[in-house]
Amino acid sequence: MSEVINVVGIGADGWQGLSARAREEVLGAEVLLGGARQLGLVPGTGAERVTWPSPMLPALPRLLGEHAGRRVCVLASGDPMFFGVGATLARILGPERLRVHPHPSSLSLACARLGWPAEEVEVVSLVGRPDSLLHPAVLPGRRVLVLSADGGTPARVAALLTARGYGASPMTVLSGLGSAAEARLTGTAGGWDHSGAPALNVVAVECLPDPGTAALPRVPGLPDDAFEHDGQLTKREVRAVTLSRLAPVPGELLWDVGAGAGSVAVEWMRTHPSCRAVAVESHPDRAARAARNAGALGVPGLEVVVGAAPGALAGLPAPDAVFVGGGATAPGLLDTCWDALRPGGRLVANAVTLESETVLAAWYGRHGGDLVRLTVGRASPVGGFTGWRTMMPVTIWSATKNATMNAVENAVENEEASGARGEELP
Repeated sequence: MSEVINVVGIGADGWQGLSARAREEVLGAEVLLGGARQLGLVPGTGAERVTWPSPMLPALPRLLGEHAGRRVCVLASGDPMFFGVGATLARILGPERLRVHPHPSSLSLACARLGWPAEEVEVVSLVGRPDSLLHPAVLPGRRVLVLSADGGTPARVAALLTARGYGASPMTVLSGLGSAAEARLTGTAGGWDHSGAPALNVVAVECLPDPGTAALPRVPGLPDDAFEHDGQLTKREVRAVTLSRLAPVPGELLWDVGAGAGSVAVEWMRTHPSCRAVAVESHPDRAARAARNAGALGVPGLEVVVGAAPGALAGLPAPDAVFVGGGATAPGLLDTCWDALRPGGRLVANAVTLESETVLAAWYGRHGGDLVRLTVGRASPVGGFTGWRTMMPVTIWSATKNATMNAVENAVENEEASGARGEELP
């Protein structure tokens, strides 16, 4: 179908809150698609009314195909492009197929009621998503707006904040925004005593830590004790350097091979909500631990694969970056990871043994990149004094696929040209 589809955002104020143009599109439609609540907010027009099935996404192509050639208007809640069906339709059909008529979003309305600058607010949607997604946003002084899944969401948010050591945080629950029944509930996370809220609500939080609560920033290098582990953990300082070389970019995918506690994959994903990662771990208990760490630190979308590499890597989507935290000596492992990388992808491998260090040195010789040895010393008591306890040195090899391949090819060409001229190579 090639017809333009109108997507009309409608708020809790209903028909009277729509612009003249939006009303015109609704009245002129032959088919109205939307949720039962949105369809109930507009008067009878003679159009065929179709309620979204559940689940909606798999049924969208069929629904749109059934009504090809007819004037279709989709009713959405608030701003269709703000966590709404408009964004889904744009992804499926292309933006040129849509004409979107937005209503003020819940973010705009909530910020207007609270006097919060919208550009300074972080939004977390818990609609159809795990509550643990809130964790990365919980930082001292931050204002967070939570899009609730139901009337029980505010109590769950309060419990999460309290468990994180942010029980002092003021909370405001706004419901029925824009309607005559608009209401609010207020309190603190630790003292939240409201038994329930209307199903359509948003939760506004001003993050205030309790005394002694340590912040968990999104900058790589979280304390080691932020992770549940059995000792198989890329330590804090090494992890920070490793992630700097992996260079997370929004929307990219990481393979964390030999993930252990999953610390590198978790911190990769915490840098941006759109960063994705697959943690590959051969020990089931460690794989389960990595999944628990992901949930506890706000990235429950981490995909955990139980199996030994390189065999366990077969069929995984092509990565933008690969981290090999151990097992560099496994036959074919680095070759498989290197071959799987997308153009411009980064491979970072760490080694603590002479054998694995030898492998990395050989790869450095063939592909170039960057080879460093990192030694970390930590101050600790020595009797009544303080001395340095040095961790095992870690060798880190990192390379970017395109750049290193071009460099090697140029070097080979230069060597052959110099040989043909009878020049002595340095």
